[in-house]
Amino acid sequence: MKPESLMMSYGYKPALSEGAIKCPIFQTSTFVFKSAEEGKAFFEVAYGLRKQNEGEELGLIYSRINNPDLEILENRLTLWDEAEECAVFESGMSAISTVLLEFLKPGDLILISSPLYGGSDHFIKKILTKFNINFIAFKVGQTQAEIIKLVNDSGLAEKLALVYIETPANPTNDLIDIRSSKEIAQHFSTPEKEVFLAVDNTYLGPIWQHPLKHGADFVLYSATKYIGGHSDVIAGACLGSKLLMKRVKGLRTFLGSMASPNTGWLLLRSLETLKVRMDAQAFNATKIAAFLNHHPRVEKVYFLGNLTEEDGEQFKIRERQCLTYGGMISFDVRGTEKEAFKFLNALKLIKLAVSLGSTESLAEHPATMTHSDVDEDLKQELSITEKMIRLSIGVENYEDIISDINQALDAIEVK
Repeated sequence: MKPESLMMSYGYKPALSEGAIKCPIFQTSTFVFKSAEEGKAFFEVAYGLRKQNEGEELGLIYSRINNPDLEILENRLTLWDEAEECAVFESGMSAISTVLLEFLKPGDLILISSPLYGGSDHFIKKILTKFNINFIAFKVGQTQAEIIKLVNDSGLAEKLALVYIETPANPTNDLIDIRSSKEIAQHFSTPEKEVFLAVDNTYLGPIWQHPLKHGADFVLYSATKYIGGHSDVIAGACLGSKLLMKRVKGLRTFLGSMASPNTGWLLLRSLETLKVRMDAQAFNATKIAAFLNHHPRVEKVYFLGNLTEEDGEQFKIRERQCLTYGGMISFDVRGTEKEAFKFLNALKLIKLAVSLGSTESLAEHPATMTHSDVDEDLKQELSITEKMIRLSIGVENYEDIISDINQALDAIEVK
């Protein structure tokens, strides 16, 4: 069966929960063992003191380690990306920071794409550097050879431990080639040390892009966004192989960043409508981008659907990696911050708020909000300027969304 069908029941046995058709919230901190021998066996497996026997499952111990709501959720999330294992966290940044802390150590180098989400950018450049972890950033459009030279010229090539990319990039919708990024990681790998590739797939996942199929070792999500999709839960997720995810889950246990049973339950609810929501959002976004493309008060539209063969490599990457054009649109108004703010303040249906991927349409000003902490010169270089607006398209009727955008654009004075 297709994942959208399995989202209703996969991994859940009603007979174990009084026949309840939906998984209950297992609001408990700890679980009772049938015997001391069983408790011992569960801890041996949980702490890696021995390998699981054939057919043996990790028993329930304590909700910081495992919980039925999270186990069922993690099983279902693996289906979209065809991953071996999944770990759910209390936030997207928790998922990202756990992976970075597990696979980087003092003296190491991380290679990142640019731009990144503001929170990721801050953590890598201003937190990891406190632990003597170095970073190098490459830009959209640089060739594989140019990026390899960038690493070699740093003098830290032998210290490269992780390649971290975000594609499409927030908020510019720029694309990074996942397969090429994996080849860069492999170029710097040695028999003694493998360089891994992690991909933030929040903008298109888990329906519209599957990084693991293109060579990524980890796929990361702010599950707050499309996976949650209702602006009522904060969560994150990481998926990959059983071997690597064992390390991620191990550190998660000791950092205490496990999502709560209630968070797990809310996300299980959301998974049932994930595909229909995301399909509706992608449909709406295409209609809205077409409107913006021809509006006299709009200078430029950043949307995957606008790429043509004339865009060269960006078009080729989209055709290889992306299953739709997504539900995120950024655009530049004609003017400055003053005109951008006039537009935002005039919106009525669309809510002025950060986050993305929810049922309601949202608008924000990246330069002064989500990416306010990014270096000013870098923002200008990446086109994250004072005239940029970012839209997250919801599931409302697209004609109503367009009408709201149109009346808000009318608030901008024509110069």
